[in-house]
Formats: sequence, structure tokens, C-alpha cells
Amino acid sequence: MAGPVFTGGCQCGAVRYRIDGPLGRPGICHCRMCQKAFGSWGAALVSVPVAQLTWTRGRPAEFRSSAIVARGFCTQCGTPLHMKEDGDPTYEIAIGTLDDPEKAAPIEQAGVEAELTWFKSLSGLPRQKTEDYRSPDDMAKLRSLQHPDHDTAEWPPKR
Repeated sequence: MAGPVFTGGCQCGAVRYRIDGPLGRPGICHCRMCQKAFGSWGAALVSVPVAQLTWTRGRPAEFRSSAIVARGFCTQCGTPLHMKEDGDPTYEIAIGTLDDPEKAAPIEQAGVEAELTWFKSLSGLPRQKTEDYRSPDDMAKLRSLQHPDHDTAEWPPKR
């Protein structure tokens, strides 16, 4: 019996991947390197054994964020894709790059010494849908040009 399969990739579709087998432990990291790498409060990551990950379209470029860590990203659109510590048999894949990120709900937090003071208050902020503050004309202009959340034979599509 075949195990679970997960797919994902960058925003523009230049880099795609496939994970054959179960995901590891999903979590969030608050460390300053993750804040800078993601341009955000931190990063949501899930571990995946190297042997289970296949790059199916393109390959990420890497930036060494420390002497022992490489961070993969798409050179076309800049999407952060992974973190890989030297000698570690796993990648830490950016959960948001999974085609179905709901399958990797974080269960732990790391790097909490760098947690931003306002992080815990995010869930209490007022909430609204995009169409609640955008006009119908704006919504028509916001048509997504990003790669869909599934594999495609080619990308971008021929026009």
C-alpha cells in the first residue's frame, strides 16, 4: 500500500516538489533568522526526510544564513521553500508552500527567545474578507497570476 503524497512549490511555479510519505513534526520558529528569511514574525515549517523529497520542477537556490544552515528559495519569485541544517537527514519545508497547508497544523514552537511581543495578540485582531474592503473593480484586477495549488504539466500556461 502506498503512503501519503504531498505536493507543493513556490508562488510562481518555477520550483515544485513532491513528498512521498508522512510529514514530520510541524511547528513554528520565532528565531531572528526565520523572521528575516520569511520577512515575517517567523516561519511555519514541517520536517521531511531528505529521501522523501523530490524536486519535480526546478530547484531552489540556497542562502547560508549561518555556518550550519542553508535556506532554499525560488530565484524567480523569492518564495522561501526550506531550511536545511548541515548533517540533518531532514528538510524543514515551509508549510505555506504545501499545496494543502491545512495538512500540517503546527504542534510546537521554537526560538521563542526572539518571539515578537505582539505575536500572541494576532488572533485577537479584527478580521475581514478581502471582498469586504475591496471594490468589485479592485477584485477583478486582483486575479491571481500565481501557480495553482496542484501540479501542472507546464507553467506558465501557453497563451
